[in-house]
Amino acid sequence: MVDIFKLYISAANDLQVERDLLSRSVTEIPVTLGWQINLSPIGEKKVDEKIISDADMHILILGTDIRAPIGFEWYLSRSMGRRPVFFRKKGITRTLAASEFVRTLSHYSNWLTFDNLADLRYQALNHIGQTILDQADYYALKHKEHENLSTFMKDLEDKQLQQFEGVNGSAGENSVILSRERFTPKGGVLIQAPEDGDQDK
Repeated sequence: MVDIFKLYISAANDLQVERDLLSRSVTEIPVTLGWQINLSPIGEKKVDEKIISDADMHILILGTDIRAPIGFEWYLSRSMGRRPVFFRKKGITRTLAASEFVRTLSHYSNWLTFDNLADLRYQALNHIGQTILDQADYYALKHKEHENLSTFMKDLEDKQLQQFEGVNGSAGENSVILSRERFTPKGGVLIQAPEDGDQDK
């Protein structure tokens, strides 16, 4: 049984808000799966090839320029037989290198375009959610989880055009988020808020 959905996000530091948005938004998906979210390293840190090879989904986002290590991450993913999902930001001027990158990758898969944060969030969550629904047995979804996720996907579509205020904070970092339903802590206990009747005890 697979208990963790592993997501790799390729996005350079000119897309810090987009990186943060996606790394936070995936936890809205109403399943008991844990989440392992890894992002392109910034600075001198090296790309972890194993993390890319193990990912359930690889999302690549392009802004104004193609910056390291995005091209290398795409190359690694393709050499491992993976098929990243491509997103490019609309309404911006791209460098010649970025435009050439778009043309090159178009030979492998179509680019999905997004207008703003709300659009990126909708498309990414829709893509991830549908992937989980399509592989419900692989991710061991219970009947109730399947219903909840199906409802969530319908609500996403209904609310697509609603205003989205975005996110605050700096660029997202690699993270692992576990669910209480599928994971039992070792050497400790899970802490949760007391129920109403327990507050005075």
